[in-house]
Amino acid sequence: MNSFEGYQILAKPSWAPPGWLFGPVWTVLYVVILISFGIVFYKAGTRQLGLLVALPFLLNLIFNLAFTPLQFGLRSNLLASADILMVLGTLVWALVAVYPHLRWVTWANLPYLGWVLFATALQMTITGMNWGK
Repeated sequence: MNSFEGYQILAKPSWAPPGWLFGPVWTVLYVVILISFGIVFYKAGTRQLGLLVALPFLLNLIFNLAFTPLQFGLRSNLLASADILMVLGTLVWALVAVYPHLRWVTWANLPYLGWVLFATALQMTITGMNWGK
Protein backbone atom coordinates (compact mmCIF):
# COMPACT_ATOMS: atom_id res chain seq x y z
CA MET A 1 0.00 0.00 0.00
CA ASN A 2 1.44 3.37 -0.98
CA SER A 3 1.18 6.44 1.23
CA PHE A 4 -1.74 7.94 -0.71
CA GLU A 5 -3.72 4.70 -0.32
CA GLY A 6 -2.88 4.75 3.38
CA TYR A 7 -4.40 8.20 3.66
CA GLN A 8 -7.45 7.18 1.63
CA ILE A 9 -8.39 4.44 4.08
CA LEU A 10 -8.29 6.72 7.12
CA ALA A 11 -11.59 7.75 8.66
CA LYS A 12 -12.17 11.41 7.77
CA PRO A 13 -14.89 13.90 8.69
CA SER A 14 -17.68 14.62 6.23
CA TRP A 15 -16.27 18.13 5.71
CA ALA A 16 -12.86 16.87 4.52
CA PRO A 17 -12.16 18.19 1.02
CA PRO A 18 -11.51 15.78 -1.84
CA GLY A 19 -7.88 14.73 -2.17
CA TRP A 20 -7.46 16.39 -5.57
CA LEU A 21 -8.03 19.85 -4.01
CA PHE A 22 -4.85 19.82 -1.92
CA GLY A 23 -2.45 20.03 -4.88
CA PRO A 24 -3.92 23.15 -6.50
CA VAL A 25 -4.37 24.93 -3.16
CA TRP A 26 -0.80 24.25 -2.06
CA THR A 27 0.53 25.26 -5.49
CA VAL A 28 -1.02 28.72 -5.16
CA LEU A 29 0.02 29.03 -1.52
CA TYR A 30 3.61 27.99 -2.27
CA VAL A 31 3.89 30.76 -4.88
CA VAL A 32 2.83 33.31 -2.24
CA ILE A 33 5.17 31.69 0.31
CA LEU A 34 8.09 31.68 -2.15
CA ILE A 35 7.72 35.37 -2.93
CA SER A 36 6.89 36.70 0.53
CA PHE A 37 9.20 34.47 2.57
CA GLY A 38 11.93 35.06 -0.04
CA ILE A 39 11.69 38.81 0.51
CA VAL A 40 11.87 38.31 4.28
CA PHE A 41 14.98 36.13 3.94
CA TYR A 42 16.58 38.57 1.49
CA LYS A 43 15.97 41.51 3.81
CA ALA A 44 17.27 39.56 6.80
CA GLY A 45 20.34 38.48 4.82
CA THR A 46 21.08 42.08 3.84
CA ARG A 47 20.45 43.24 7.41
CA GLN A 48 17.43 45.33 6.45
CA LEU A 49 15.39 43.12 8.76
CA GLY A 50 16.39 41.47 12.02
CA LEU A 51 17.21 37.78 12.09
CA LEU A 52 14.66 37.28 14.87
CA VAL A 53 11.96 38.46 12.45
CA ALA A 54 13.10 35.88 9.89
CA LEU A 55 13.45 33.01 12.39
CA PRO A 56 9.75 32.05 12.56
CA PHE A 57 9.60 32.05 8.74
CA LEU A 58 12.49 29.58 8.62
CA LEU A 59 10.93 27.38 11.30
CA ASN A 60 7.59 27.51 9.49
CA LEU A 61 9.19 26.23 6.29
CA ILE A 62 10.90 23.41 8.16
CA PHE A 63 7.68 22.32 9.86
CA ASN A 64 5.66 22.75 6.67
CA LEU A 65 8.05 20.56 4.69
CA ALA A 66 8.11 17.95 7.47
CA PHE A 67 4.35 17.40 7.35
CA THR A 68 4.19 15.25 4.21
CA PRO A 69 6.90 12.76 5.30
CA LEU A 70 5.32 12.50 8.76
CA GLN A 71 1.74 12.03 7.52
CA PHE A 72 2.32 10.07 4.33
CA GLY A 73 5.78 8.55 4.78
CA LEU A 74 5.68 7.48 8.42
CA ARG A 75 1.87 7.40 8.41
CA SER A 76 1.87 8.96 11.85
CA ASN A 77 -1.26 10.95 12.56
CA LEU A 78 0.10 11.88 15.99
CA LEU A 79 3.38 13.30 14.64
CA ALA A 80 1.51 15.03 11.80
CA SER A 81 -0.82 16.62 14.37
CA ALA A 82 2.10 17.86 16.45
CA ASP A 83 3.75 19.16 13.30
CA ILE A 84 0.68 21.02 11.99
CA LEU A 85 0.39 22.74 15.37
CA MET A 86 4.00 23.89 14.93
CA VAL A 87 3.20 25.10 11.40
CA LEU A 88 0.30 27.11 12.79
CA GLY A 89 2.25 28.48 15.76
CA THR A 90 5.27 29.55 13.72
CA LEU A 91 3.06 31.10 11.05
CA VAL A 92 1.19 33.25 13.58
CA TRP A 93 4.53 34.21 15.16
CA ALA A 94 5.98 35.08 11.73
CA LEU A 95 3.03 37.22 10.66
CA VAL A 96 3.00 39.13 13.96
CA ALA A 97 6.81 39.59 13.88
CA VAL A 98 6.92 40.91 10.32
CA TYR A 99 3.84 43.14 10.48
CA PRO A 100 5.62 46.26 11.76
CA HIS A 101 8.25 45.94 9.02
CA LEU A 102 6.52 44.49 5.94
CA ARG A 103 2.77 44.62 6.39
CA TRP A 104 2.10 43.32 2.91
CA VAL A 105 3.79 40.02 3.86
CA THR A 106 1.26 39.56 6.64
CA TRP A 107 -1.67 40.44 4.38
CA ALA A 108 -0.40 38.25 1.53
CA ASN A 109 -0.16 35.25 3.85
CA LEU A 110 -3.66 35.45 5.31
CA PRO A 111 -4.92 32.82 2.82
CA TYR A 112 -2.05 30.58 3.98
CA LEU A 113 -3.08 31.18 7.59
CA GLY A 114 -6.70 30.35 6.73
CA TRP A 115 -5.67 27.11 5.03
CA VAL A 116 -3.38 26.13 7.91
CA LEU A 117 -6.21 26.76 10.40
CA PHE A 118 -8.44 24.51 8.31
CA ALA A 119 -5.68 21.90 7.89
CA THR A 120 -5.04 21.92 11.64
CA ALA A 121 -8.70 21.28 12.41
CA LEU A 122 -8.79 18.56 9.76
CA GLN A 123 -5.62 16.84 10.95
CA MET A 124 -6.67 16.94 14.60
CA THR A 125 -10.06 15.49 13.66
CA ILE A 126 -8.51 12.74 11.53
CA THR A 127 -6.12 11.89 14.35
CA GLY A 128 -8.99 11.65 16.81
CA MET A 129 -11.15 9.59 14.47
CA ASN A 130 -8.34 7.11 13.84
CA TRP A 131 -6.90 6.93 17.34
CA GLY A 132 -5.94 3.37 18.20
CA LYS A 133 -6.51 2.00 14.70
